[in-house]
Amino acid sequence: MIADEARLAGFDAVAVTAPDAIPLAAEHLREFVAQGFHGSMGWMEETLARRGDPRALWPEVRSIVVMAMNYGPDCDPRTTLEKPERGAISVYARNRDYHELMKGRLKGIAGRIAAMTGGDVKVFVDTAPVMEKPLAAAAGLGWQGKHSNLVSREFGSWLFLGSIFTTAEIPPDLPQDDLCGSCRACLDACPTKAFPAPYRLDARRCISYLTIENKGAIPLEFREALGNRIYGCDDCLAACPWNKFARAASEARLQARDELREPRLADLLALDDAAFRSLFSGSPVKRIGRDRFLRNVLVAAGNSRDGRLADACLGLTGDASPLVRGAAVWALSRLVDPQAFAALAARQVLREHDPEVLAEWSSALGAARMPAGEAA
Repeated sequence: MIADEARLAGFDAVAVTAPDAIPLAAEHLREFVAQGFHGSMGWMEETLARRGDPRALWPEVRSIVVMAMNYGPDCDPRTTLEKPERGAISVYARNRDYHELMKGRLKGIAGRIAAMTGGDVKVFVDTAPVMEKPLAAAAGLGWQGKHSNLVSREFGSWLFLGSIFTTAEIPPDLPQDDLCGSCRACLDACPTKAFPAPYRLDARRCISYLTIENKGAIPLEFREALGNRIYGCDDCLAACPWNKFARAASEARLQARDELREPRLADLLALDDAAFRSLFSGSPVKRIGRDRFLRNVLVAAGNSRDGRLADACLGLTGDASPLVRGAAVWALSRLVDPQAFAALAARQVLREHDPEVLAEWSSALGAARMPAGEAA
Protein backbone atom coordinates (compact mmCIF):
# COMPACT_ATOMS: atom_id res chain seq x y z
CA MET A 1 0.00 0.00 0.00
CA ILE A 2 2.77 2.47 0.93
CA ALA A 3 4.64 1.82 -2.31
CA ASP A 4 1.46 2.39 -4.33
CA GLU A 5 0.72 5.64 -2.50
CA ALA A 6 4.30 6.81 -3.01
CA ARG A 7 4.26 6.23 -6.74
CA LEU A 8 0.88 7.90 -7.13
CA ALA A 9 2.38 10.93 -5.38
CA GLY A 10 5.28 11.07 -7.83
CA PHE A 11 7.99 9.30 -5.84
CA ASP A 12 10.21 6.91 -7.78
CA ALA A 13 11.33 4.59 -4.99
CA VAL A 14 10.29 3.76 -1.43
CA ALA A 15 11.63 1.41 1.26
CA VAL A 16 11.46 0.94 5.01
CA THR A 17 14.15 0.65 7.65
CA ALA A 18 14.37 0.49 11.43
CA PRO A 19 15.66 3.40 13.55
CA ASP A 20 18.53 1.27 14.86
CA ALA A 21 19.72 0.29 11.37
CA ILE A 22 22.56 2.87 11.16
CA PRO A 23 24.67 2.10 14.27
CA LEU A 24 27.93 3.45 12.76
CA ALA A 25 26.48 6.74 11.53
CA ALA A 26 26.89 8.61 14.82
CA GLU A 27 30.59 7.78 15.13
CA HIS A 28 31.28 8.66 11.49
CA LEU A 29 29.55 11.98 12.02
CA ARG A 30 31.55 12.69 15.18
CA GLU A 31 34.79 12.03 13.30
CA PHE A 32 33.67 14.31 10.46
CA VAL A 33 33.00 17.18 12.87
CA ALA A 34 36.09 16.52 15.01
CA GLN A 35 38.29 16.87 11.93
CA GLY A 36 36.65 20.17 11.07
CA PHE A 37 35.36 18.84 7.75
CA HIS A 38 32.00 20.57 8.36
CA GLY A 39 33.61 24.00 7.96
CA SER A 40 31.36 26.84 9.11
CA MET A 41 28.24 24.66 9.27
CA GLY A 42 27.98 25.00 13.04
CA TRP A 43 24.52 23.51 13.06
CA MET A 44 26.05 20.10 12.37
CA GLU A 45 27.99 20.22 15.63
CA GLU A 46 25.05 21.68 17.53
CA THR A 47 22.74 18.83 16.44
CA LEU A 48 25.34 16.07 16.65
CA ALA A 49 23.55 13.93 19.24
CA ARG A 50 20.15 14.10 17.57
CA ARG A 51 21.53 13.71 14.06
CA GLY A 52 23.48 10.54 14.81
CA ASP A 53 20.54 8.45 16.03
CA PRO A 54 16.90 8.77 14.86
CA ARG A 55 15.74 7.71 18.33
CA ALA A 56 17.49 10.71 19.84
CA LEU A 57 15.37 12.92 17.58
CA TRP A 58 12.14 11.04 18.40
CA PRO A 59 12.40 8.23 20.99
CA GLU A 60 9.02 6.74 20.05
CA VAL A 61 9.92 6.04 16.41
CA ARG A 62 9.67 2.37 15.42
CA SER A 63 9.90 2.50 11.63
CA ILE A 64 11.28 4.92 9.03
CA VAL A 65 9.84 5.06 5.53
CA VAL A 66 12.37 6.56 3.11
CA MET A 67 11.16 7.93 -0.21
CA ALA A 68 13.16 9.05 -3.21
CA MET A 69 12.38 11.26 -6.18
CA ASN A 70 14.48 11.18 -9.33
CA TYR A 71 15.81 14.55 -10.50
CA GLY A 72 18.09 13.28 -13.24
CA PRO A 73 19.18 15.79 -15.92
CA ASP A 74 18.38 15.34 -19.60
CA CYS A 75 22.08 15.64 -20.51
CA ASP A 76 25.48 15.58 -18.83
CA PRO A 77 25.62 18.82 -16.78
CA ARG A 78 29.39 19.00 -17.26
CA THR A 79 28.91 20.21 -20.84
CA THR A 80 28.22 23.70 -19.44
CA LEU A 81 31.74 23.77 -17.99
CA GLU A 82 33.01 24.04 -21.57
CA LYS A 83 31.18 27.37 -22.02
CA PRO A 84 33.06 29.92 -19.87
CA GLU A 85 30.70 32.75 -20.80
CA ARG A 86 27.83 30.80 -19.19
CA GLY A 87 27.14 29.94 -15.56
CA ALA A 88 26.81 26.36 -14.33
CA ILE A 89 24.04 25.89 -11.76
CA SER A 90 23.77 22.52 -10.05
CA VAL A 91 21.09 20.29 -11.58
CA TYR A 92 19.02 20.20 -8.40
CA ALA A 93 18.62 23.99 -8.32
CA ARG A 94 17.51 24.70 -11.89
CA ASN A 95 13.81 24.78 -11.06
CA ARG A 96 11.64 24.47 -7.94
CA ASP A 97 12.95 23.88 -4.42
CA TYR A 98 12.58 20.16 -3.83
CA HIS A 99 11.91 20.67 -0.12
CA GLU A 100 8.61 22.38 -0.86
CA LEU A 101 7.75 19.95 -3.64
CA MET A 102 8.30 16.81 -1.57
CA LYS A 103 7.12 17.84 1.88
CA GLY A 104 3.46 18.34 1.00
CA ARG A 105 3.32 15.01 -0.77
CA LEU A 106 5.04 13.24 2.12
CA LYS A 107 2.54 14.72 4.55
CA GLY A 108 -0.32 13.30 2.50
CA ILE A 109 1.23 9.82 2.50
CA ALA A 110 2.07 10.10 6.20
CA GLY A 111 -1.56 10.84 6.96
CA ARG A 112 -2.63 7.70 5.16
CA ILE A 113 0.02 5.63 6.99
CA ALA A 114 -1.29 6.99 10.29
CA ALA A 115 -4.88 6.14 9.34
CA MET A 116 -3.91 2.65 8.23
CA THR A 117 -1.66 1.73 11.17
CA GLY A 118 -2.94 3.90 14.01
CA GLY A 119 0.62 5.13 14.61
CA ASP A 120 1.86 8.68 14.98
CA VAL A 121 3.95 10.13 12.15
CA LYS A 122 6.51 12.88 11.49
CA VAL A 123 7.78 14.05 8.11
CA PHE A 124 11.32 15.23 7.30
CA VAL A 125 12.88 16.56 4.07
CA ASP A 126 16.48 17.63 4.72
CA THR A 127 15.35 20.33 7.14
CA ALA A 128 15.84 18.48 10.43
CA PRO A 129 18.82 16.58 11.92
CA VAL A 130 18.11 13.36 10.02
CA MET A 131 20.86 11.36 8.28
CA GLU A 132 18.76 10.51 5.26
CA LYS A 133 21.52 9.02 3.11
CA PRO A 134 22.54 6.32 5.61
CA LEU A 135 18.87 5.60 6.30
CA ALA A 136 18.15 5.28 2.57
CA ALA A 137 21.10 2.90 2.21
CA ALA A 138 19.89 0.85 5.19
CA ALA A 139 16.45 0.68 3.62
CA GLY A 140 17.89 -0.67 0.37
CA LEU A 141 17.27 2.30 -1.94
CA GLY A 142 20.93 2.20 -2.89
CA TRP A 143 24.30 2.53 -1.21
CA GLN A 144 26.47 5.44 -0.18
CA GLY A 145 29.13 5.80 -2.84
CA LYS A 146 32.69 6.96 -2.41
CA HIS A 147 31.44 10.53 -2.96
CA SER A 148 29.26 10.00 0.17
CA ASN A 149 26.00 10.43 -1.77
CA LEU A 150 23.44 7.74 -2.43
CA VAL A 151 23.92 5.67 -5.58
CA SER A 152 21.06 3.67 -7.08
CA ARG A 153 21.17 0.87 -9.63
CA GLU A 154 18.16 2.43 -11.33
CA PHE A 155 18.67 6.18 -10.92
CA GLY A 156 22.42 6.62 -10.53
CA SER A 157 23.32 9.56 -8.29
CA TRP A 158 20.23 11.70 -8.95
CA LEU A 159 17.79 11.17 -6.07
CA PHE A 160 16.15 13.54 -3.60
CA LEU A 161 15.36 11.91 -0.27
CA GLY A 162 12.64 12.40 2.32
CA SER A 163 11.49 10.33 5.27
CA ILE A 164 8.42 9.54 7.32
CA PHE A 165 9.03 8.52 10.93
CA THR A 166 6.26 6.50 12.53
CA THR A 167 5.52 4.76 15.81
CA ALA A 168 3.98 1.90 13.82
CA GLU A 169 5.90 -1.32 13.34
CA ILE A 170 6.43 -1.84 9.59
CA PRO A 171 8.57 -4.74 8.30
CA PRO A 172 11.95 -3.34 7.15
CA ASP A 173 13.50 -3.92 3.74
CA LEU A 174 17.00 -5.29 3.23
CA PRO A 175 20.01 -3.07 2.42
CA GLN A 176 21.91 -3.37 -0.86
CA ASP A 177 25.57 -4.21 -1.25
CA ASP A 178 28.07 -1.45 -1.98
CA LEU A 179 28.75 -1.81 -5.71
CA CYS A 180 31.44 0.86 -6.12
CA GLY A 181 34.18 -1.76 -6.26
CA SER A 182 37.57 -0.34 -7.22
CA CYS A 183 36.05 2.59 -9.16
CA ARG A 184 37.20 6.06 -8.10
CA ALA A 185 35.69 8.13 -10.91
CA CYS A 186 33.86 10.44 -8.49
CA LEU A 187 36.98 11.04 -6.40
CA ASP A 188 39.16 11.83 -9.41
CA ALA A 189 36.52 14.16 -10.89
CA CYS A 190 36.56 16.61 -7.98
CA PRO A 191 38.13 19.92 -9.11
CA THR A 192 39.23 20.88 -5.58
CA LYS A 193 40.30 17.46 -4.26
CA ALA A 194 37.63 17.53 -1.57
CA PHE A 195 37.86 13.79 -0.82
CA PRO A 196 40.76 13.00 1.54
CA ALA A 197 39.83 9.32 1.21
CA PRO A 198 37.03 7.26 -0.32
CA TYR A 199 33.71 7.82 1.51
CA ARG A 200 35.12 10.91 3.26
CA LEU A 201 34.35 14.50 2.25
CA ASP A 202 36.09 17.64 3.46
CA ALA A 203 33.30 20.17 2.94
CA ARG A 204 35.73 23.06 3.27
CA ARG A 205 37.16 22.13 -0.13
CA CYS A 206 33.84 21.25 -1.79
CA ILE A 207 32.54 23.67 -4.43
CA SER A 208 28.97 23.12 -3.28
CA TYR A 209 29.97 24.25 0.20
CA LEU A 210 32.12 27.12 -1.05
CA THR A 211 29.39 28.56 -3.28
CA ILE A 212 26.37 27.88 -1.05
CA GLU A 213 27.11 27.40 2.66
CA ASN A 214 30.21 29.59 2.81
CA LYS A 215 29.20 33.15 3.70
CA GLY A 216 32.55 34.83 3.15
CA ALA A 217 34.87 35.34 0.21
CA ILE A 218 35.81 32.30 -1.84
CA PRO A 219 39.32 31.34 -0.64
CA LEU A 220 41.90 32.36 -3.22
CA GLU A 221 43.29 28.84 -3.57
CA PHE A 222 39.95 27.54 -4.91
CA ARG A 223 38.84 30.36 -7.22
CA GLU A 224 40.33 29.04 -10.44
CA ALA A 225 39.03 25.55 -9.73
CA LEU A 226 35.49 26.93 -9.53
CA GLY A 227 35.58 27.63 -13.24
CA ASN A 228 32.08 28.80 -14.16
CA ARG A 229 30.28 26.91 -11.37
CA ILE A 230 28.09 29.59 -9.80
CA TYR A 231 25.87 27.49 -7.54
CA GLY A 232 26.91 24.04 -6.41
CA CYS A 233 28.79 21.39 -8.35
CA ASP A 234 27.72 18.14 -10.01
CA ASP A 235 31.09 16.76 -11.05
CA CYS A 236 31.36 13.86 -8.61
CA LEU A 237 27.72 12.87 -9.18
CA ALA A 238 27.91 13.13 -12.96
CA ALA A 239 31.12 11.06 -13.09
CA CYS A 240 29.49 7.99 -11.53
CA PRO A 241 29.29 5.09 -14.05
CA TRP A 242 25.97 3.99 -12.54
CA ASN A 243 24.40 7.01 -14.20
CA LYS A 244 24.29 5.00 -17.42
CA PHE A 245 21.05 3.57 -16.00
CA ALA A 246 19.68 6.97 -14.96
CA ARG A 247 16.91 8.77 -16.77
CA ALA A 248 15.68 12.34 -16.88
CA ALA A 249 13.27 13.51 -14.19
CA SER A 250 9.60 13.03 -15.05
CA GLU A 251 8.41 15.63 -12.54
CA ALA A 252 8.00 18.86 -14.53
CA ARG A 253 8.98 21.07 -11.60
CA LEU A 254 12.35 19.30 -11.36
CA GLN A 255 13.20 19.77 -15.03
CA ALA A 256 15.51 22.67 -15.81
CA ARG A 257 13.94 26.02 -16.58
CA ASP A 258 15.41 27.37 -19.81
CA GLU A 259 16.67 30.56 -18.18
CA LEU A 260 18.52 28.59 -15.48
CA ARG A 261 20.03 25.90 -17.69
CA GLU A 262 23.05 27.91 -18.91
CA PRO A 263 22.54 31.58 -17.99
CA ARG A 264 24.87 34.20 -19.48
CA LEU A 265 27.32 35.63 -16.98
CA ALA A 266 26.83 39.07 -18.53
CA ASP A 267 23.12 38.95 -17.65
CA LEU A 268 23.74 37.72 -14.11
CA LEU A 269 26.27 40.46 -13.37
CA ALA A 270 23.51 43.02 -13.95
CA LEU A 271 21.18 41.59 -11.27
CA ASP A 272 20.06 43.87 -8.48
CA ASP A 273 18.27 42.40 -5.47
CA ALA A 274 14.78 42.63 -6.98
CA ALA A 275 15.87 41.06 -10.27
CA PHE A 276 17.71 38.30 -8.42
CA ARG A 277 14.63 37.46 -6.38
CA SER A 278 12.45 37.45 -9.46
CA LEU A 279 14.76 35.22 -11.51
CA PHE A 280 15.21 32.68 -8.72
CA SER A 281 11.69 32.75 -7.30
CA GLY A 282 10.93 29.25 -6.00
CA SER A 283 14.51 28.08 -6.63
CA PRO A 284 16.95 26.92 -3.92
CA VAL A 285 19.39 29.55 -5.28
CA LYS A 286 17.26 32.28 -3.73
CA ARG A 287 18.23 31.29 -0.18
CA ILE A 288 21.87 32.40 -0.49
CA GLY A 289 20.85 35.91 -1.46
CA ARG A 290 21.97 38.20 -4.23
CA ASP A 291 25.35 39.15 -2.68
CA ARG A 292 26.70 35.62 -2.25
CA PHE A 293 25.38 34.69 -5.67
CA LEU A 294 27.08 37.69 -7.31
CA ARG A 295 30.29 36.72 -5.48
CA ASN A 296 30.13 33.36 -7.27
CA VAL A 297 29.27 34.92 -10.64
CA LEU A 298 32.19 37.34 -10.35
CA VAL A 299 34.63 34.49 -9.72
CA ALA A 300 33.25 32.80 -12.83
CA ALA A 301 33.63 36.06 -14.76
CA GLY A 302 37.27 36.30 -13.75
CA ASN A 303 37.85 32.71 -14.79
CA SER A 304 36.23 33.35 -18.17
CA ARG A 305 39.04 35.75 -19.16
CA ASP A 306 36.39 37.47 -21.28
CA GLY A 307 37.36 41.14 -21.44
CA ARG A 308 33.82 42.06 -22.47
CA LEU A 309 32.79 41.51 -18.84
CA ALA A 310 35.32 44.01 -17.48
CA ASP A 311 32.98 47.00 -17.46
CA ALA A 312 30.33 45.13 -15.47
CA CYS A 313 32.95 43.97 -12.98
CA LEU A 314 34.33 47.49 -12.68
CA GLY A 315 30.86 48.77 -11.89
CA LEU A 316 30.50 46.17 -9.13
CA THR A 317 33.67 47.41 -7.40
CA GLY A 318 31.35 50.14 -6.17
CA ASP A 319 28.56 47.80 -5.03
CA ALA A 320 27.01 48.30 -1.59
CA SER A 321 28.14 44.82 -0.50
CA PRO A 322 31.79 44.39 0.53
CA LEU A 323 31.51 40.71 -0.46
CA VAL A 324 30.56 41.72 -4.01
CA ARG A 325 33.18 44.47 -4.19
CA GLY A 326 35.96 42.11 -3.14
CA ALA A 327 35.01 39.48 -5.73
CA ALA A 328 34.71 42.20 -8.38
CA VAL A 329 38.28 43.30 -7.68
CA TRP A 330 39.62 39.80 -8.26
CA ALA A 331 37.54 39.34 -11.41
CA LEU A 332 38.65 42.69 -12.82
CA SER A 333 42.31 41.87 -12.20
CA ARG A 334 41.94 38.90 -14.56
CA LEU A 335 40.04 40.74 -17.28
CA VAL A 336 42.26 43.78 -17.92
CA ASP A 337 46.00 44.09 -18.46
CA PRO A 338 48.20 44.76 -15.39
CA GLN A 339 48.88 48.41 -16.23
CA ALA A 340 45.20 49.19 -16.67
CA PHE A 341 44.40 47.37 -13.45
CA ALA A 342 47.06 49.29 -11.52
CA ALA A 343 45.61 52.58 -12.82
CA LEU A 344 42.11 51.52 -11.76
CA ALA A 345 43.38 50.48 -8.36
CA ALA A 346 45.00 53.86 -7.78
CA ARG A 347 41.59 55.50 -8.13
CA GLN A 348 39.34 52.90 -6.52
CA VAL A 349 41.38 52.21 -3.39
CA LEU A 350 40.93 55.83 -2.28
CA ARG A 351 37.18 55.21 -2.07
CA GLU A 352 37.37 51.88 -0.24
CA HIS A 353 37.20 51.57 3.53
CA ASP A 354 36.48 47.88 4.12
CA PRO A 355 39.73 46.12 5.19
CA GLU A 356 38.89 42.85 3.46
CA VAL A 357 38.19 44.59 0.16
CA LEU A 358 41.39 46.60 0.50
CA ALA A 359 43.21 43.30 1.02
CA GLU A 360 41.67 42.03 -2.24
CA TRP A 361 43.05 45.08 -4.06
CA SER A 362 46.49 44.55 -2.55
CA SER A 363 46.53 40.84 -3.37
CA ALA A 364 45.30 41.41 -6.92
CA LEU A 365 47.88 44.14 -7.52
CA GLY A 366 50.62 41.83 -6.30
CA ALA A 367 49.46 39.04 -8.58
CA ALA A 368 49.23 41.44 -11.54
CA ARG A 369 52.87 42.44 -11.07
CA MET A 370 54.13 38.86 -11.09
CA PRO A 371 55.81 37.52 -14.20
CA ALA A 372 53.44 35.72 -16.55
CA GLY A 373 52.62 32.19 -15.34
CA GLU A 374 53.37 32.86 -11.67
CA ALA A 375 50.23 34.73 -10.65
CA ALA A 376 47.63 32.80 -8.65
